[in-house]
Amino acid sequence: MSAIKVLLVDDHPVVRAGFQRLLDNDSGIDIIAEASSGQEAVEKYFATRPDVVIMDLSMPADASEGDGIQIFGGLEAIRVIRAKDPDAKVLVLTVMESEPFPAHVVQAGASGYLTKRCAPDELLKAVYEVSEGRTYYAESIREMLSPGAADSGSPFNKLTKREFQIFSCLAQGQSAAQIAEKMFLSPKTVHAHRANILRKLGINNNSELVHIAIRHSIVEA
Repeated sequence: MSAIKVLLVDDHPVVRAGFQRLLDNDSGIDIIAEASSGQEAVEKYFATRPDVVIMDLSMPADASEGDGIQIFGGLEAIRVIRAKDPDAKVLVLTVMESEPFPAHVVQAGASGYLTKRCAPDELLKAVYEVSEGRTYYAESIREMLSPGAADSGSPFNKLTKREFQIFSCLAQGQSAAQIAEKMFLSPKTVHAHRANILRKLGINNNSELVHIAIRHSIVEA
């Protein structure tokens, strides 16, 4: 049986090196490529066609000049990869373990979700499970995804999928014009979504929006 081909995506070289050493110790896994951003992850995926992508969520914003798609971090990279290849298998490995991320990651099409606090054996098990077409979620993540869990905890549960995407862009300092171009929307539509986001979150301006994003680890301070 051939080894599982893995694309490892994380913007920290030291972190990638650590996970690479762990995965390389398993003869059934072969890291065929690495990427340090969401855009590079998309490019490397379609260049190498790995069996599994191990994807971080928190990565710097970047842009693609070729097709007009701008990608911010791992979540949007998952959406782009899955949109172009519905059979793609993505295992999220991130420090972000609170809502709304698990629910949005599942909606984006990821097959698994682990936090970077997981044991080495669990990571290896998750890679094998996902490569076989099954899903694998850390126990704490499964609890968040269980029926009724969405009714408590995160204020972002009030936002639609589109609103959360726009919220994330605004939190990273992107303008309405940039978001409109990226998402193929009119600036007027983006402003309408922004107004809904502020109302649902009970905040008044972008400064408060950034503050709540930092507090919930959606962006770094």
